[in-house]
Amino acid sequence: MAYDALFQPMKIGTMEVKNRIKMAAMGIHDAELTNPDGSYTDRGIQYFIERAKGGVGLITTGAMQVQNHFEADAHATTISNAGQGYVDGMKKLTAGVHQYGAKIITQLTAGTGRQNPIWLSDASDPIGPSDGLPNVWKPSIKHRALTPEEIRKYYIEGFKKGAVVAKEAGFDGIEIHAVHEGYLLDQFATAAMNWRDDEFGGSVENRLRFCKEIIDAIHESCGEDYPVLMRYSVVSKMKNWNDGALPGEEYQEFGRDYQESIEIAQYLEKIGYAALDVDNGTYDSWYWPHPPVYMPEYCNLKDVTFLKKHVNIPVYCAGKMADPEVCNDEIAKGNIDGVALARILLADPEWANKAQANIKDEIKSCIGCHIGCLGRLFQGKRMGCAINPECGSEICYHYEKSDIQKHIVIVGGGIAGMEAALDATKKGYLATVYEASNQLGGAFISASAMSFKKEDKKLIQWYIHECQKAGVQFIMNTKITPDLIDSLQFDELIIATGAKARQLSNIKGLEKVKVINAKDALLHPEIVGEKVTIIGGGLTGIEMAYDMVLSGKQVEVVEMKDSILGMDVVCAANGQMLQQIIKYYHIPVHLSASIDHFEEGKVYYTQDNTQHVIECDTIISSIGYISDNQLYDTLKDKYKDHIHLIGDSLQVSNLLGATWSAAELIQKL
Repeated sequence: MAYDALFQPMKIGTMEVKNRIKMAAMGIHDAELTNPDGSYTDRGIQYFIERAKGGVGLITTGAMQVQNHFEADAHATTISNAGQGYVDGMKKLTAGVHQYGAKIITQLTAGTGRQNPIWLSDASDPIGPSDGLPNVWKPSIKHRALTPEEIRKYYIEGFKKGAVVAKEAGFDGIEIHAVHEGYLLDQFATAAMNWRDDEFGGSVENRLRFCKEIIDAIHESCGEDYPVLMRYSVVSKMKNWNDGALPGEEYQEFGRDYQESIEIAQYLEKIGYAALDVDNGTYDSWYWPHPPVYMPEYCNLKDVTFLKKHVNIPVYCAGKMADPEVCNDEIAKGNIDGVALARILLADPEWANKAQANIKDEIKSCIGCHIGCLGRLFQGKRMGCAINPECGSEICYHYEKSDIQKHIVIVGGGIAGMEAALDATKKGYLATVYEASNQLGGAFISASAMSFKKEDKKLIQWYIHECQKAGVQFIMNTKITPDLIDSLQFDELIIATGAKARQLSNIKGLEKVKVINAKDALLHPEIVGEKVTIIGGGLTGIEMAYDMVLSGKQVEVVEMKDSILGMDVVCAANGQMLQQIIKYYHIPVHLSASIDHFEEGKVYYTQDNTQHVIECDTIISSIGYISDNQLYDTLKDKYKDHIHLIGDSLQVSNLLGATWSAAELIQKL
């Protein structure tokens, strides 16, 4: 068997798990996947079942609030007051997961404390472990300390009742959320955030009294043999409030350090927690527990390996554990006991089965964009995945072979075009893709060119491989014209011609300088000099600046708006890390700045009614794109209901827009 260590059974307390792969908890709170009582809809149930079917050994559902007095607006309901409908609904989930030999636990949470997104609510009583803790989102808001009476009445009782409900619903155990990511229990556990002088503050035992009374209450109500796990962070990765540390950066830990972590983890083991699901960070350093594309692979492995040496209970490692070979080797060496996978299983629910079948090259890699998952959650939208349109919609997608044979012609071999072609073959259609260049991948070729976008490059190769395996026909180096279209035989025509770069205009001196667009700069780094001015501080412009600084170039960014990353789909974790990168690498970013004129080797801009100049040898324009739908406009009247637009040619968006528009169209054809 491939990767023997990864697929060895393990015990967590009295619970036997068939392998070392855990689906980490990810919150889903929208009405499409959850019912008003907090149970899951049929769509939500199928979402989890697909991961069990995909070979995962242990599934953790998203966090469920236990109390209904504080932060009640954060969830639709709380498990401690959930009724029989919740139990009956969750029994469908647990039975469905058990059918595939997986175990399933639910996460119970005490909530956010100082991390409560007050900007999403009208919370008038922000709580925490200590008086005066600053809110993460609005530091001017200070939290008050919970009283011992409130802790026991609203929280401990809530965990006790919630565990009973969870056990009745068929869950195999509980995971407590969490001494991790800076949530309320983490704030109580960490000395830097717990300034109390009562029984819940001071010593490690006092700071963890909250956690001890939780597990005592659960064991009292559900039995000593009912497994209780803990979500845990080794260190806080904080330099100060709202100031996170970057990978490799030398800094003084403001939050929990190694020594405190050893004491806390050992005490959690002592009081009965059966396993630790481990990563790093807080909301002040949110890119550690939710690592974006800029984070290195296995970003938490070193710290988790350190912690593993100091406890005897099983330790799962979370955080970009993408390669099953690496996971297997780390388990075999005894550095960790298992891997906790989150977004990786959104991108490819078959990760475990593919690893076990020794076809890891067929795994669809998560690219760390956060567009479909965490980003959409904070926008109040249904959770999904930018590169897997079926995620969260498994019950809605049907690819039964059609009785009607159709030939689908697709113009454009970018991600949208290949997604459409691949999905068409699932329905038994013949798909032919015409690509004007000699490469497949479209705009994603340039988007993946940056040094930290290895998984993006893999994604292009995944699409090419899967399309070829499915029998998609590729006609390369062929520019489609209306005359050529008229000569083809097809049932449906899909236009996926992407977008064109916006051009600078009406700027004095523009004709005297060479301005490179972002796409060309990414595809041809040899034409970029050593002193670069990037016009445009959107996601692409800032990512380019970072990549160029890594290669030793001097880069300045000029942005006309008063902030960078002006796209609402940029997840807070990604944006926060880019802000820290700008600060760490001292990248000048000039906001509310308008370009006045160009001279050879100089860019003049105005900011605060004052003119400034940047000396440079390269000017890059990164001011966005416009849809290239000229071919569609030419043909739409002739082919009417049989011609379709997808991806950027339909609407300039992002990778999610490309894949989702393609998949949704194929469902209708």
